[in-house]
Amino acid sequence: MKKRGRIVAFFLIVLVFAGTIGTTVTGITKDINLGLDLQGGFEVLYEVETVDDSQEMNRSLLEDTVKILNDRVNKLGISEANIDIEGDDRIRVQLAGVEDQAQAREMLATSARLSFRDVNDNKLLDGSDIKEGSARQDFHPDTNAPIVTLSLKDASKFAEVTEKIKNMGAPDNRLVIWMDYQEGDSFKEEVKKENPKYESAPSVTKVLNTTDVMIEGYTIDEAKNLASIINAGSLPVNMIEKYSTSVGAQFGEQALNKTVFAGIIGVSLIFVFMLAVYRFPGIIATINLSIYIYLILLVFNLMNGVLTLPGIAALILGVGMAVDANVITFERIKEEIKAGKSTVAAFKAGTKNSLSTIFDANITTLLAASILFMFGTSSVKGFATMLIVSILVSFLTAVYGTRLLLGLWVNTRALNKKPGWFGVKQKDIADIAESDKEPEATFMNRSWNVVDYRKIFFTASTAMVIIGIVSLALFKLNPGIDFTSGSRIEVLAEQTLTTEQINEDLDKLDLEAKSLVISGEDNKIGVMRFDDVLSKDKIEDIKSYFLEKYNNDPNVSVVSPIVGEELVKNAIYAVAIASIFMIIYVTLRFEMFFAITALIALLHDAFFVLVVFSLTRIEFDVTIVAAVLTIVGYSINDTIVTFDRIRENLRKKKRVKTFAELARVVNRSLVQTFTRSLNTTVTTMLAVLAFLILGAQSITGFALALTVGLLVGTYSSLFLASLLWLVWRGKNIKEKPVVFEKKKRVEGPQV
Repeated sequence: MKKRGRIVAFFLIVLVFAGTIGTTVTGITKDINLGLDLQGGFEVLYEVETVDDSQEMNRSLLEDTVKILNDRVNKLGISEANIDIEGDDRIRVQLAGVEDQAQAREMLATSARLSFRDVNDNKLLDGSDIKEGSARQDFHPDTNAPIVTLSLKDASKFAEVTEKIKNMGAPDNRLVIWMDYQEGDSFKEEVKKENPKYESAPSVTKVLNTTDVMIEGYTIDEAKNLASIINAGSLPVNMIEKYSTSVGAQFGEQALNKTVFAGIIGVSLIFVFMLAVYRFPGIIATINLSIYIYLILLVFNLMNGVLTLPGIAALILGVGMAVDANVITFERIKEEIKAGKSTVAAFKAGTKNSLSTIFDANITTLLAASILFMFGTSSVKGFATMLIVSILVSFLTAVYGTRLLLGLWVNTRALNKKPGWFGVKQKDIADIAESDKEPEATFMNRSWNVVDYRKIFFTASTAMVIIGIVSLALFKLNPGIDFTSGSRIEVLAEQTLTTEQINEDLDKLDLEAKSLVISGEDNKIGVMRFDDVLSKDKIEDIKSYFLEKYNNDPNVSVVSPIVGEELVKNAIYAVAIASIFMIIYVTLRFEMFFAITALIALLHDAFFVLVVFSLTRIEFDVTIVAAVLTIVGYSINDTIVTFDRIRENLRKKKRVKTFAELARVVNRSLVQTFTRSLNTTVTTMLAVLAFLILGAQSITGFALALTVGLLVGTYSSLFLASLLWLVWRGKNIKEKPVVFEKKKRVEGPQV
């Protein structure tokens, strides 16, 4: 009866989740906010300056500015705006899905300090004299032309002003209405221009004792826009644009479709791999991975997060890490079955032994993701957010979900004497009578003596490092616009592009590109780089021209030098701080020797990612920094798993006094973790390669960095970090024997 109850419980749990996912997942995915790169829009980074010396730049002033910007954005009907304060004097604005980017930018950048002046530029009235929310678009009673009407607070004050203007006599009897008047502006200079900076300059021929004011000279849309800006209120500061990027809607739609397709293929391949290698536990893993993906989307939606291309990549990378936890557990269960234990005993021992490994591996990766979140901006912060959520949810589903579902079956005893269901052949199972004797560690049914080849691995790594240093010295990196000042334009056409064709377009726009690259499927994408920071007017001309010619909004990015410098500085800080925290954690959990060798391994991995980008000349942008920091976390994750097995085997020995004995422990530990390391790398690589081959072009560099990092990370954890620790720790083993006390383990959930 108890046996049947567990099986019924298993199917009830699966059916409840299947029903919940099936009925709610569509609504959840529709409600998730998409970033600029997935639906088009624009992003601007402003540097905030005080209007005059009487102001103090503080948090309160920045918060007031953000509130007004939010009010303005709401007037545009945009519900997915992200307006964040960065540092002491920066505000970043992200508006996704904006149809009229020019209008939105104008509404944001305008300080909206309205003032009424005479022809000598003396201020007579300002925005404080206007009733709040009184501005509206209307039509002139005589000409029916579009106008903006305002209501003043004090009719008598307006009468005094109009009387003063009237008495100045023609042609100086003009009430000049300014928006964002700046020191040095002059009506007498502006009136000579075809498009003057002031809004209107009506003649005053009589005293006006009224609160009603009309401003004319607009189209209907311009009048509506001005009324909205005035009602939202004037900004208490000046905002100077330091960085901007805009993504055409077509680019976003294409990127979303390709990336989602690549993600589905990657996850499907992981499912197939788990089923093929782990049989019945593989079925449990695919159920929990499906629940994991659903929970990630649910949590991200509840957080009101913004999903970007790197965010989707973090989600799929999280699948790989969730698989890693399952692989560690399943491999330990298989080891126990091969040692001759029953399925129940093997499950209990395997889940117990794998918990600390999973915990340590997840904590170190979480440290890297947290540092990335602290120092990242824009899409990098989105990537870090998704990675943090992925790590936390994957730990819950892998440690609790997988063990719960598998435990329900194991404890029915229905899987006893069925090692094949766990991927274990009967001939590989040792006699339980000989269980006290330590079984030989094998990989692919062969014994391996890795430590004897340590000098070869050290020589190979040293040679690769030297080659990498030479490569970086000669070729350097090809920094993207994120790390340099200038502008970048990306054009998407419906037909094949040529360099001659793009150069003709640039000639018509009176531009000359520093570099021009034609890429994408059927060469339909053209990417141009410029050393100069293009003006707003020039950007609008460029966008209008390419939209009209190719029927797609181009992507435009503009970066000032200061932004690139800060990105580099923040990236270096992130790596340094992440490294420090990892050393501290690994030292506390293991020992200093482990921490230092782990650091060497992760720096080795990050270095080779840089070398590959130097050799391939692929643009190195801010998303690659995110990839490098992810590799830092993944590398330490992989290394920790191997170190954990070394520590476990040392505890069994209690005290190791000779180098030869220590070498045997390290070699045994490496061979024992071969299968886990390779299987984890393969599953994560399946997802990353899907992005590299099938994903959007804008994520190619990111996927390449992860691919290289995964391969080098696996190599360093197996053949570099552990062997370095062996040599270093083995040198003084006679004076200081290796001793690890056996500590009480925290056990995972059992059923």
